[in-house]
Amino acid sequence: MREMVRWRDPDEDWQFAPHERPTMPGSPANPEHPAMRRFAYGAIAVLVGLTGGLGNALVAVNLPQLQGALGLYGYEIAWLPTAYVMTNISINLLLIKFRQQFGLRLFTSIFVSLYAAVTFAHLFVHSFATAVAVRAASGMAGAALTSLALYYMMQALPMKWRLQSIVIGISIPQLATPLARLFSTELLAFGEWRTLYLFEFGLAVIALAAVLLLRLPPSERQDAFKPMDFVSFALFAGGSALLCAVLGEGRQLWWTDTPWLGWALCASIPLILAALLVEHHRGSPLLETRWLGSADIVRFAIVSILVRIVLSEQSFAAVGLLNTLGYNNDQFHTLFLIIAVAVVAGSIASAVLLDVTHLTQPVMFAVALVAVASAMDSHSTNLTRPEQLYFTQALLAFSTTFFMGPALLFGMTRAIQRGAGHILSFIALFGITQNLGGLAGTALLGTFQVMREKAHSNALVQHIVMTDPLVVARVQQGGSAYGRILVDPALRNAEGASLLSQQITREANILAYNDVFQLIAILAAATTIYLGFVVFLRTRRERMAAAQTVTAS
Repeated sequence: MREMVRWRDPDEDWQFAPHERPTMPGSPANPEHPAMRRFAYGAIAVLVGLTGGLGNALVAVNLPQLQGALGLYGYEIAWLPTAYVMTNISINLLLIKFRQQFGLRLFTSIFVSLYAAVTFAHLFVHSFATAVAVRAASGMAGAALTSLALYYMMQALPMKWRLQSIVIGISIPQLATPLARLFSTELLAFGEWRTLYLFEFGLAVIALAAVLLLRLPPSERQDAFKPMDFVSFALFAGGSALLCAVLGEGRQLWWTDTPWLGWALCASIPLILAALLVEHHRGSPLLETRWLGSADIVRFAIVSILVRIVLSEQSFAAVGLLNTLGYNNDQFHTLFLIIAVAVVAGSIASAVLLDVTHLTQPVMFAVALVAVASAMDSHSTNLTRPEQLYFTQALLAFSTTFFMGPALLFGMTRAIQRGAGHILSFIALFGITQNLGGLAGTALLGTFQVMREKAHSNALVQHIVMTDPLVVARVQQGGSAYGRILVDPALRNAEGASLLSQQITREANILAYNDVFQLIAILAAATTIYLGFVVFLRTRRERMAAAQTVTAS
């Protein structure tokens, strides 16, 4: 107990042993810990990671219920998750430098307290504008909690397992979405949307108490902020926020029907380019543009975004299909319990099988699993039930966490070789690819689904003619359900025709979701083939270099 109290003293002047020194300024030191303290660090990592993840997941999985409770249109409620991503996507550029200049302990106290304050403010949300503002603030504070979960998990495992701790730490927030679908229905039934926010506030307060009770080891500090940092951040944050707004709202308002979407996109591109131009000519930039423009990192960014797009199969396509079939969160408990177990299994498998010399192969394997699962889901019908999706959705959940750790370490190992500035650049890039890929995935797949639904609906309607005896029989069969209510045969036939129209729409949506599954399978298969080609070329180069070395010797 004396050792744990010692670590909680923020004012002690620490003298680091060489092996204890932080990897970089702003990250915690690496001292040895007794077993009980490591266990406590691990428990706090899970608590903080889930708290940060649930902040967005509880809203994202209950948008229809929140829409009704707040009295908003569909495009308005879509602003809530979009506003979260708009701030979350770029805030790491400043958070990393804040930790470097002011230390981890002040960072922890301020941002966990801020997160608790923001979640408390949720309880007083009464209008659309305040709801969006609170979600935007939550996005900034949530990014800090994700970093803290990673740092706490790094303290939970010995130094020799440091890479494995990073893999597990980055995977913790992925549990938030399946857990939110498991219990959020009961929270809504208990006290509508305020209960969700009250639960989130309770988690935030517990997390704040935990991080103040057991602080991270102190970090080394340095002067990090430069005046031009804020100029670059303002340009980049403004451009990326506008781009997120376009991706988040384009499908709701439709891309070609809303002029401000085009103006926002036109403004976002020069803002982002201006930020990159400023950074390119700085002596100590926020973003190392020359390194980020190298072939390896560009390939990494493209593949990461593609993987996040195909992983949207679970959050958009599978759930959307089941919603079309009449299912909601009440019937998803077993499905998302299986998904939660698969998320944990993917994280553990990724950590156990981790090999820093072969980081591309796990990513390739994960994407191949997505291709297989999506191809299997593409044969769904109106008889498909959640039980038929247990296996495929478990594969997708496993792939999500199996991919994230190796993908993060792929860039981190290359950034560490270049220096601290490159680490900052890569962390920012990784967050951007994950946020932008997830938002772009929903936008792309949602748009494709709408277009295919219209095409299938048009094709089906062409075969519906009232001179067809089968169509007449279906209309009469549907109208017979209203026989005790409607005496007029014409009204009964009208109701029967309306039911038939609903069935056609449902079938068109099912066929459209099957097309979405096929598109995901094709994208995932193409990405797998590309990664296999990259691995082949790299292996070939290594063999040729080894052969030349042997010949020269």
